[in-house]
Formats: sequence, structure tokens, C-alpha cells
Amino acid sequence: MSCRIHKSVLSGKLRCPPNKSYTHRAVFTASLARGSSTIHNALHSDDTDATIRACRLFGAQIILDGGDLIVTGGSGMVRPAKVDVGNSGTTMRIAAAVAGLGKGISQITGDGSIRKRPMGPLLDSLESMGARCTSHGGRPPVTIRGVMSGGVARIPGNISSQFVSGLLIAAPLTQKGVTLSIDGDLVSGPYLDATIATMQRFGVSVYEEERHARYEIPRQDYTSTEFPVPPDSSSLALLLSAAVLAGDGLEIEAELGSLPQGDARFLDMLCEMGVRIVYGSGTITATSPERLDGGRFDLYDTPDLLPPLAILALKVRGRIEITNVAHARLKETDRIGILCRELQKTGLYVDERNDGMILERTDDPAGAEFDPRGDHRLFMAFCAAGVYLGGSTIHGRESVSVSYPGFIDAIRSVGGRIE
Repeated sequence: MSCRIHKSVLSGKLRCPPNKSYTHRAVFTASLARGSSTIHNALHSDDTDATIRACRLFGAQIILDGGDLIVTGGSGMVRPAKVDVGNSGTTMRIAAAVAGLGKGISQITGDGSIRKRPMGPLLDSLESMGARCTSHGGRPPVTIRGVMSGGVARIPGNISSQFVSGLLIAAPLTQKGVTLSIDGDLVSGPYLDATIATMQRFGVSVYEEERHARYEIPRQDYTSTEFPVPPDSSSLALLLSAAVLAGDGLEIEAELGSLPQGDARFLDMLCEMGVRIVYGSGTITATSPERLDGGRFDLYDTPDLLPPLAILALKVRGRIEITNVAHARLKETDRIGILCRELQKTGLYVDERNDGMILERTDDPAGAEFDPRGDHRLFMAFCAAGVYLGGSTIHGRESVSVSYPGFIDAIRSVGGRIE
């Protein structure tokens, strides 16, 4: 399904949706805990629903109570299950590690995009701790036979931090605990910090011997708790991009709180580009100059900032250079390739690099027909570009259900002219 977007001015107030990453992690850890936990302000989307389904299949009881989730965990007992994660890479990686805790065989699969995503390094690590795994050339569908006992494990850091998050979440419930070493530099490190912060809220200690490189996780039990999910800084970045491009006093309700979120760095990036950020009582307002300053941005730790940052080239004076984000090619789509190809249609100068891109505004950019290839973050970024450019068509509106089901209605509510 496609959207036609006309040039718009966005004003009023928007509420940032709950954090997808923390919802995933809280549901998994609560499902492994003793007793009942309450997850407040959980995100309800296709991806987080996939995690809820997986945890129910593994044996947890999960009840929706308004905006909250009541999760009664299985005290670390994991039933073997056949899990379809849909399009959720986070669900796939964490569920694979959790499956290694159970007796018997679990199978994990997903849609066509998921079946192209790498799993080999994670499966190798699970096998080093006693699980037996099979796959299709290192990709889903995968099978995992437990019970893994723990011990010493290694994982490469240059593909996905989700591998590490999955191993850490399962580690306390192994018989021996786990000593985990990460080989090379870890991509998307702040997501690992989010995993550890969530585990600690559920009563588990993770000992970081070397930052993003070596961890000790003794045998422990998760304990039930109340967990408030913060607003999602990745979605916030997309809303802020829309505000910078087409906003007129647009306020975004978002109280990020104390839990670590790497994508909150986008606020600093905007300031570097000349945007004035005003913090109100639980709100953020971004006021843009007529032309933004360019700059060079390293997104190694924050690959989800690639789409909202790239579209700001439509309003920049000079150029934006984005580097060190080759792992964005391994997301739901090749985000580097698609962004370069589609933004070129607007008249931007685009130089695609293996690990990023250079974008430069030349003549006045124009609306275009954008195809995000079913990628939810690219769809939302192209919508933000569309309200600035006008005369644009964006395909695949159904993709927003992955992370921000109310996105289109939200943009319409503040003046976005979307058909």
C-alpha cells in the first residue's frame, strides 16, 4: 500500500512511542523470572508482539492490562517450541539463546527478510556451551537443542550486538554461568548497555571486566519487578527530523529517563548542525535555521540514526558525510544502498561508500517516488522527507506496524497531508 504526501507544515504536539528495544528485553527477562512482573508503557507492534508470542511458547504467561503487560515467568524453565518471529531480528537472536536453556528441540524461523540474516556466529557460541544447533548455511530456519551448561564462549562483535544480548540474557540461568568474550570492536554497543541495564532491573548482576569486550555472568535467578519502558529514542530521531524539515513549533512528548539509549545522541547531532533544542516539561522542541550546517558523523554505535540523519541533507548547507556504519547493510534491508538510491531521485548529490555515504544539496530538491523495500525506518524517514518536499509517493505503509503502528495518524494529527 502506498501513500501520497503533499508539502506540509507540522505544528502541535506529538507523543513519542514507547521503546521497542526495552520492550523486547523486559518481556524476555520477565518471562525467565520468578513470580509476576509488570511492564509499564510497553510498545505494541509487530516486532514486540513476536517476542510476546515467543515467550508464551517458551512457557511464560503474559496478560495485556491496558498499556501494561503482566508477565508471570517460568523461573528459568524453558519449554521447547516452534517460533515464527516474523520480521523481528531482536526476537530471533534472543529467542535462539533462550531456547538453548530448554530440554528438547526448538525451531526458530521468520519471514523472507529474516531468513537472509546471519545467525552462524551465535549458533557457534551456543554450541560451545553445550547446545546442538542446525541452520541453513548459517541463516534461519535454525534449530537449537538444549540444555546448554554455560562456561566459556566467544562471539564476534562486528555483525550484530543482538548476538551478545541473547547470550547475556540466557547466561545467568546456565548451570556454570558464562564467561563471554567479544572479538573485535562491538557494533551498536549502546544496545548491549540497554540489555545489561534491563537484566540488572530484574535482579541479575553482570560483571564487565572490559567494556564491550569481556563479561562474567555467574549462575543467578531473575526476580520479578516493575519495569517502566521509556520513550523510544530511535522513533524520536525520526520525529525530530520531521520537525527540523517541516515543523513550526512542533512539540514532542518524550521523557527519556535514566536508562541508556544510544540514539539519544541524535539531539547532539542536531545541535552540531545548527538546530536549537528546547526542553520543556517532558517535551522537546527543535527549531531549525533556514539551512542546516553539514558535518561528518560516525554511526558505528547508532546505526538506526542513519535514515533520520540522511534525509536532513535535503536542508543542509554544504554536505553530510556518514561513516563507519557498514553493519546497516545487514538490517531489515541494505539501508545504505536503498537510502542512496532513493535520495538521489530528489536531486541530491549522493556518493555511496561501503560503510556510509556523502550527501550534498545542489539545486532545490524535488519530491519523488520512494520505495523503502518494506523497511519500517526507511518508510518513516521518506515520509518525513515527503512532508518537506511535497509531491511524493512512498510505498509500503504497512511496514510501520513493525515499530510505530500509529505513525501515519500521528503525522496527520499535526498537519501532515498524507493520502
